[in-house]
Amino acid sequence: MKHLKIVLTAFLILAAIGQTFAQKSPMDTTMYGRNKAVGKYVNLRGFNMYYEVYGKGEPMLIIHGNGGSINNFVYQIPYFAKNYQVILADSRAQGKSIDGKDSISYEMMSDDLNALMDHLKIKDANVIGWSDGGIEGLLLAINHPDKVKKLAVTGANLWPDSTAVDPFVYKMVMNQNRIAADTMKKIKAPTAEQKNQVKLLHLLSFEPNIKLEVLKKITCPTLVIGGDHDVIRTEHTMKIAEAINKSYLWILPNSGHSTPVIYHDLFNQVVSDFFKNPYRKIDKYGRFN
Repeated sequence: MKHLKIVLTAFLILAAIGQTFAQKSPMDTTMYGRNKAVGKYVNLRGFNMYYEVYGKGEPMLIIHGNGGSINNFVYQIPYFAKNYQVILADSRAQGKSIDGKDSISYEMMSDDLNALMDHLKIKDANVIGWSDGGIEGLLLAINHPDKVKKLAVTGANLWPDSTAVDPFVYKMVMNQNRIAADTMKKIKAPTAEQKNQVKLLHLLSFEPNIKLEVLKKITCPTLVIGGDHDVIRTEHTMKIAEAINKSYLWILPNSGHSTPVIYHDLFNQVVSDFFKNPYRKIDKYGRFN
């Protein structure tokens, strides 16, 4: 039991949702993710999804990463809520969105978000996705292109091997997945929480499996973001940008995976400018500008 707890704690660190950069994170004390005044549940696609909405204006959907929740965007919510209707949800089997089923996939979670937009009668939205949330944002734009007006993703990957993920991180995650699976076999009656955490770790280890050519289906302008020392390899982030027809690429120097947290002011400004300004095709003589 103790061994499993250690493994799952390391897994949550790998999710890079901000707890690692301060002893007392603002994510621990913020009202976001537990705001009784605005928090709601909706029953859709077999589970109760928890969501919160802030601000007014053009809709913006913000998607958290593996093992995260709404509160991961403590720096983005107040910034973007000044000009947008900001919609955030705890993804299936994470945060307050409890889901006891054995299986989970990125496709399921992106379809959940599509269903949430339908429930809220939102025709389309600007979308921000971090880490696993970036994967879900890409899938939302692939499978429901009419729902995504513009897309910004940071720290997303298309497949789960060492060509996409930093080799040290990949080896670490796979080793943790093996240990967690072996340990679970020894537990006679694992709790629902233990099963859920192992399910999320398995997702992180073996998915997604998106082919580069499928990104051609994305028609909306897309800002592809990564840290130059991200857990996602820079060359993989570049491949994602190159495969999307209307894309910009932004690699932050001196940065790891937590771009919306560590560089929140710069992140918010650049993403905001991307959403506000028309996409500009840069080609031929325009490359000299």
